[in-house]
Amino acid sequence: MNDEGYGVSTPATEQKPIAELRNVSKRFGSVLAACDLNLEITKGEFLSFLGPSGCGKTTALRMLAGFEAPSEGDVLLDGEVVNTLDAHLRPVNMVFQHYALFPHMTVEQNIGYGLKQQRPRLPKSLIAEKVSKALDVVRLGGFENRRIWEMSGGQQQRVALARAIINEPKLLLLDEPMAALDRKLRKEMQIELQNLQRQLGITFILVTHDQEEALSMSDRICVMKDGRIVQIGSPQELYDRPKNRYVAGFVGTSNFFNGNVTKVAGACASVRLENGVEVEGSPVSPVSAGQSVCISVRPEQINLHRTSEGATVKVLNRIFLGEHTEYLVKHDTLGEFFVLSPRQSELNDGPFNTGDVLFASWEASAALVLDSN
Repeated sequence: MNDEGYGVSTPATEQKPIAELRNVSKRFGSVLAACDLNLEITKGEFLSFLGPSGCGKTTALRMLAGFEAPSEGDVLLDGEVVNTLDAHLRPVNMVFQHYALFPHMTVEQNIGYGLKQQRPRLPKSLIAEKVSKALDVVRLGGFENRRIWEMSGGQQQRVALARAIINEPKLLLLDEPMAALDRKLRKEMQIELQNLQRQLGITFILVTHDQEEALSMSDRICVMKDGRIVQIGSPQELYDRPKNRYVAGFVGTSNFFNGNVTKVAGACASVRLENGVEVEGSPVSPVSAGQSVCISVRPEQINLHRTSEGATVKVLNRIFLGEHTEYLVKHDTLGEFFVLSPRQSELNDGPFNTGDVLFASWEASAALVLDSN
């Protein structure tokens, strides 16, 4: 423990898993909400469950919290099976999407509520000391006597975080805690959460459907679909080397072109698209001739220029995004696809306008050959 009474982060590579899901499935009647989940979570990491509504990410979180018991398999904390251990007996705290704060209590009373329920009872002076430290950690010192309804959305989230960390949990579970915040405040809170996690060394597990949120905050991301884990990896791994079309489409933005492999030569594959165009790409996993695949190209990896080099396209739409400009272009054979052009490029060459006829190109290494599922 450090001087403030909270855990200090230790490199995850030196740690045994602090939590595990082993062959875990969960059924609600005839509905299979989670299927054969296998996951090791290391101490001090920031892990995110990412996926659309109904993919099983919240079910996985609730089984770790103890609000749901697995139908099959085991949930482990510190190497011990906790399938039947009640939620309030686990070294886990949870921050809900709507914070679940008590509106009739002050900030101080909300944060200290859990400590007051402990048996044997803690001295009032110790509770006050812990509340004060927790308030300082979330930068709300001096707000202890405020009512919850007097706090902004971002301040209420900090109160919920302070209430969660005051018990020094081994796992802090976050169920889409920033969904109700506006974009600017959400960005600010993402940075604060990262800083808080590094400061405390507590393992954070976030559930979100927001890919940008997961990419910007996580050490690892667990992408889920239909109750199953599709791929686990660092944000960069998932973005640069997605396992299939689903991951590429959910982690970031991509253009997809369907086709069949015609030839494989080393790290390069030739693919004949449905429209007959032959393109080359880099397979993420082994492929063979005749296999049905899709080509994925990120919009920022496509170059637009006025010189006659590449495929001729027409600009259909232009959206200025500040540091980037997004273009929707159309090729006679490839069809419509998106291009993301950096601000500096437009400052150098001038902006492209709707109706302009231009040339688009990309490197073969930028075109990933993926499983089409």
